[in-house]
Amino acid sequence: MFPTARCLAAKPSGFIKRSAEELSRLTRIAWNSEGLHTPTKPYVLLDFENDSSVANCKTMADRAVGGFSTASLDYVPADPATNSPAHAQFHGSISTKLPMNWRVERTGYAAFRNHDRGMWLFGRLYWDVDPYAYLALRVKSDGRRYTVNIQTDSIVDTDIHQHRLYTRHHRIQDDVSSSSSPSPSSSSSSSASVDNIETPELAERIYPHGIPPSLSDIPPESIIMSRGSSSVTTSGSTGWETILLPFNSFVRTNHGLVVEPQTSILRQRVTSVGIGLTDRVEGPFDLRIHKIWATNGMSEAEIEEERRICGADALPVDEGVMTGWMGDASSEGERKRGAGEKKEPTAKGLKGLKDEWEQ
Repeated sequence: MFPTARCLAAKPSGFIKRSAEELSRLTRIAWNSEGLHTPTKPYVLLDFENDSSVANCKTMADRAVGGFSTASLDYVPADPATNSPAHAQFHGSISTKLPMNWRVERTGYAAFRNHDRGMWLFGRLYWDVDPYAYLALRVKSDGRRYTVNIQTDSIVDTDIHQHRLYTRHHRIQDDVSSSSSPSPSSSSSSSASVDNIETPELAERIYPHGIPPSLSDIPPESIIMSRGSSSVTTSGSTGWETILLPFNSFVRTNHGLVVEPQTSILRQRVTSVGIGLTDRVEGPFDLRIHKIWATNGMSEAEIEEERRICGADALPVDEGVMTGWMGDASSEGERKRGAGEKKEPTAKGLKGLKDEWEQ
């Protein structure tokens, strides 16, 4: 049996290729002086249009401890007829059935993440997302309550930073009032709305200071499109949408428990990104993921792809990215039209700081 071109392309990058790619990226940043100002271009972490990204990920489920949940991550080719891009399909089934093992008290989870990125010429390879404000994910959701997981090279290896993946199709339990907005000081009785926590005692152990807003089951009202509906799409939509999650809103957890005191993500040394499902609702799940990247907002270079894939749910171009954070979009429009006096943009990056010092 001989390996096909597709099989060879799907193999994870070797040491030499990883080193060459990272050196090329860093050289490009230095040559374009990108490190001196806020980046306007996206930094792609996982691009599932390439099936090598799927091959470089691993799935996890409670079967590792004798449970009965399943999880798979499969590559799905593009479908030009529906403008659906090539993507990864994270699917399987959640079961809360307990195994014949008295040590296991709770099951019902599934997840995936990328494998460790390996080594390159100067040591272990990390993602440095420090210059970026958001983690962006382009997904097509079935409405279940997924969680985004980020792992870094921290002192405690098992620490994970988490944030709920709120989509337009995010469904919440019918008994949860949409008018109530949980806060970090919420009582433990409201924890029943998070991942089907059975008892107040368990809720108190998982969330000792109440439910963090980023992990609450209740998303902002503005993004709820189909409460209580089992539909995956909405009228006039492709079902695809791009979610922006602020890095500074992620919550540090360890083995599912919120850790105190909280610490920020070590953005310079991100080792893995993934998505998990721990809502403990029995039955199948299906989440499609096109791409995961770090960004400071949607740029003009990305908007064509965003509108083609997401349709009516496409994000607009970010004004800060559009102007390079040198002024607002309206003043730039006036400059382009040549109307009135031209306002000089404020210098950015280290040059801007230098100019302020010299004034």
